[in-house]
Amino acid sequence: MADVVQQPAPPRARPIAFCITDLDPGGAERALVQIVLRLDRAVWQPHVYCLSRRGSLVDDLEQAGVPVMCLAITRWNLPAVMLKLYTEFRRIRPVVLQTFLFHANMLGRLAGTLARVPHIVSGIRVADRRGLWRLRADRWTEWMVDRHVCVSQAVADYSIQIGKLNPHKVQVISNGVNVRRFSEAKPADLSPFGIPTNAKTLICVARLDPQKGLLDLLDAMLTLWPTNPDIHLLVVGEGPQRAELETRLAVPAYARAHLAGWRSDVPSLLKACQGLVLSSWWEGMPNVILEAMAAGLPVIATRVEGVPELVQPGVTGWLVPARSPDALAAAIMAWSASSQQAMEFGKKSQQIIKRDFTLEAASYAYDHLYKELASGLEAAP
Repeated sequence: MADVVQQPAPPRARPIAFCITDLDPGGAERALVQIVLRLDRAVWQPHVYCLSRRGSLVDDLEQAGVPVMCLAITRWNLPAVMLKLYTEFRRIRPVVLQTFLFHANMLGRLAGTLARVPHIVSGIRVADRRGLWRLRADRWTEWMVDRHVCVSQAVADYSIQIGKLNPHKVQVISNGVNVRRFSEAKPADLSPFGIPTNAKTLICVARLDPQKGLLDLLDAMLTLWPTNPDIHLLVVGEGPQRAELETRLAVPAYARAHLAGWRSDVPSLLKACQGLVLSSWWEGMPNVILEAMAAGLPVIATRVEGVPELVQPGVTGWLVPARSPDALAAAIMAWSASSQQAMEFGKKSQQIIKRDFTLEAASYAYDHLYKELASGLEAAP
């Protein structure tokens, strides 16, 4: 009787942990969810840890069978949250820990190092200019991190040159977008916002925060409206600046600016507008620009981190200096003056996103990184 050849058992999925500050809808949060959902479950067993209370994106993860723990961190329970993270990492023993956003980067790498997680990857999503102390904290704890993944080359350069991070640990993985979700969306009806059907509508999707330069944008619009009454501005988002913006928009001169708040139908809103405008003071790689380009819109934006890697002046849109309402107004005038050119910019934008900035490409790059780190463990004696 011939010998029976025993086939090797398929390798067991390896635990991998993700830690993020919150799971409310936002660019970094959506990026993490998409990375997790696209992992090969035959290779990886993902676990997600959220420092804040339960956010709406938790549902997407749990529906896909991904365990999520929300820790409801406050200044008073920080030590308890650290202990919980440490205990969890010791329990599941991930081979890789991926963290996103500053607070999760700090707590995650501390807990992960104490728990002896073999590989820690830090996600740097923005060139944060709010204080050098964050850069110092990143640098002082860098020894705990195997790789810093930056969303754009500009963020990587900032992290190396200003943050003084080790360039050998810095890697760029650009954001990606679900192209079909935006290119095939049905245009929304803008009339409930008070926008006429024949209006030229710019949309701004942003957190209502001083970083986004929204007061600069309103100043620019104010100079245009006396001679361009057909231009309307739709601002979508929530944030700490909402009350200030509501007070500004209550003045009759701003009647053509509309504050929509947080919306779940952003793809449809983008398809209903004729252009995206973003007036940020600093960025990383704005997901909303990727989304607008996927929807086929031309883009008017400030020349800040990550944006020139997406928007090509004279090809897909207009770039202006940050904190310059006059330059912003001039670019909006150029957009308004040539509808045909704007449409051509939008078509080219969509082609570029389909070619270079898909979710599949971004997810593949993260998966490749995790496998590269894990293979080092397998090769170790």
